[in-house]
Amino acid sequence: FIMPAHCPVCGSHAVRLAGESITRCSGGLYCPAQRKQAIWHFASRRALDINGLGEQRVDQLIGHELVRTPADLYRLDVATLSKLERMGAKSANNLIAAIRKSTLTTLPRFIYALGIHHVGEETAKTHARWAQGDLNRLMTATLETLQIIADVGPVVAQSIVDFFTETHNREVIVQLRAGGLHWSQPADNIPAAETIHSTITGKKFVLTGTLNNLTREQAKVRIEQQGGKITGSVSANTDYVVVGVDPGS
Repeated sequence: FIMPAHCPVCGSHAVRLAGESITRCSGGLYCPAQRKQAIWHFASRRALDINGLGEQRVDQLIGHELVRTPADLYRLDVATLSKLERMGAKSANNLIAAIRKSTLTTLPRFIYALGIHHVGEETAKTHARWAQGDLNRLMTATLETLQIIADVGPVVAQSIVDFFTETHNREVIVQLRAGGLHWSQPADNIPAAETIHSTITGKKFVLTGTLNNLTREQAKVRIEQQGGKITGSVSANTDYVVVGVDPGS
């Protein structure tokens, strides 16, 4: 059996990263076979955070052929949505308001929302700092350039290059920008990596419980602004545990 060089569904390049046994379609934002998960991930809380756009609603929009790529979300209107089952005028207005609100985001969230293989939240933040708010800089970066960035190995770098090399993905990004999606400040208000110097640079934090004056996300951003890192659980490498009300065990 000879593995095809292109996806049989959308025609995008099929790529197999070093050390992996799976060949994947590189047209993540465009491929119909990946449509549901791509749009659901794009709208998820840690990505563009579009309230009211869960899996069932995504299924409905795809089933009625209203949405094919994330860019189509920004072409929806209240009149069209109001005609759907279980979607009254109030729900339609709320969803459109949430979509419009999402047009102002941050570059790390946008990079994460693209669903690039191996690019999670922290990797997205690393690349946003390096790009200093300029997505084009990341889109045109070479494999060699990306591997110079701290904590970025050859597999992640190759995955990013493959994603942005694919014409279909680039077209969707252009459509998203044309639909009004933008970010006001580079790197989620986190200074460029070379400007981060403090007494907690490189220290590992765990947040638990409800904080009095900040949300967990705000506390996370403040720690990262000073060069600290957030981890999900306490280990031998943890430097600080920030404890709020009703903490975990």
